[in-house]
Amino acid sequence: MTTTSTDNNSVLLRAENISKSFGEIEVLHGVSLTLRAGEVRAILGENGAGKSTLVKILAGFERPSRGQLSYSDWNGTTRTITGWQAEEAEANGVVLIHQELNLADQLTVSENIFLGQELRRGLFLDKRLMDQKSREYLDSLHCRVDTQARVGDLPVSAKQLIEIARTRAKRGRVLIMDEPTAVLTRQESEVLYELIGRLSKEGVAIVFISHKLEEIARIADSITILRDGQLVGDYTAKDLSREDMVSLMVGREIGDLFPAKRLPGSHAPDVLEVSNLKVRGTASPCGFALQQGEILGFSGLVGSGRTALLESVAGLRSPTADQPASIKLFGEPVRIRSLAQARELGLAYLTKDRKGSGLLLEKGLVFNFSLLALQKFSRTLIDRQQEQQAFTGAVSNFDIRIKDAGMTAGNLSGGNQQKLLLAKVLEAEPRIIIIDEPTRGIDIGTKSQIYHFIAELAASGHSVIVISSDIIEIIGLCHRVAVMFHGRLTGFLEGDAINEEEIMAYATGLKDQQLTTPEPLKATGDS
Repeated sequence: MTTTSTDNNSVLLRAENISKSFGEIEVLHGVSLTLRAGEVRAILGENGAGKSTLVKILAGFERPSRGQLSYSDWNGTTRTITGWQAEEAEANGVVLIHQELNLADQLTVSENIFLGQELRRGLFLDKRLMDQKSREYLDSLHCRVDTQARVGDLPVSAKQLIEIARTRAKRGRVLIMDEPTAVLTRQESEVLYELIGRLSKEGVAIVFISHKLEEIARIADSITILRDGQLVGDYTAKDLSREDMVSLMVGREIGDLFPAKRLPGSHAPDVLEVSNLKVRGTASPCGFALQQGEILGFSGLVGSGRTALLESVAGLRSPTADQPASIKLFGEPVRIRSLAQARELGLAYLTKDRKGSGLLLEKGLVFNFSLLALQKFSRTLIDRQQEQQAFTGAVSNFDIRIKDAGMTAGNLSGGNQQKLLLAKVLEAEPRIIIIDEPTRGIDIGTKSQIYHFIAELAASGHSVIVISSDIIEIIGLCHRVAVMFHGRLTGFLEGDAINEEEIMAYATGLKDQQLTTPEPLKATGDS
């Protein structure tokens, strides 16, 4: 390690010509990065571009194969090292908030926030002061959880906010956030943006990794773009449009992201008709119809009731009993009481929580793939050869990128997990597929692949319902859009009416087509 004195305290951390190899495979190729006090720097790139590896090196969770790090210590002295441990990085104010939560579920909120850095009064823990400080850190995030609550009993979004609160206790000067808003509501994300603004004014350098281009454009001062482990370039955020970001990340224009829309025929039959369906806790019954070969989008703000409505259709939750709902599949009245029954009837549901309930992360890839379609591979015993052949075909068809056939689902990237989940559900051969948040937490290139998969499903005669918080996704992919506001369907849009302004007008209640009739509604335009 070399030490020099410096008069320029604005540079807190610098990576110079960083390369990283795992075995014979080099995943980072001579990447350099400079982080300055008060700067919010976004790092963009597809899955596999090297983002997570780079920030793990910055935070001491990986050591570079080549290159060096320079940092300014608490005395303002610049020190140059070949790498460091996470404890050393944190001691110098470099803190990483992992994409995967790293909390102790059996401990309280306060105990987690000060875990490993407990405050003491003499020989004893100062629990009162730690509780007081924890409350202050959480209040800065508008997070009202009880500091004495057991973390394992809290929702995922609260756990993410607790992870962020921990960084305040660690006196972070360089704060690295890897997909921090993936599990946050829009309101919680707004609070985080506000905190980032305050921290940057205090001189904290923020590194922000996200696939959400709209939030990058909103909060970042500068953008570093990686592609295939190489530095594409460093840019001033205000100089890049979203289209520019996509083009630099994947080497193609945003217009290439979505396939051309192929509308279902004018005489395509209705395969799903829902009438008078009232979700528990809402005041209005809902009705809609889905045509063969159609991609029907459900849009609305967080909490609008989209997921609850479609879960009621798929048998995951029971609608209210005060007025009977009517559901017809392929023209026949049905009462769907479970997801398994829906699957038998030809309707499949892909959860938005692929890690919590979509895949068994500790199990192997073949096990996950064949779970819903075991009857296809078994008579008395499972035909392992047939099962493996089907899996091999799915890996090719869905471009599931795996390093080792024996790996678990939890070791796949987010995009490859989503492809595996899609392949798993489609192996059961459903005719109607409901997909909740199909590309959440997925890089741009993989998003485009999934959009093309969905379009090909519709073109082959399947019918697809897409629930999404991404308005650009809804606009670019869907043939028709149902918009919800506070548990009610406020509008059905098609053609030129599928645009951001119209969707937001119905999603915020400014417009309402009064869609409360018990009959299933098809395209109604914007009247």
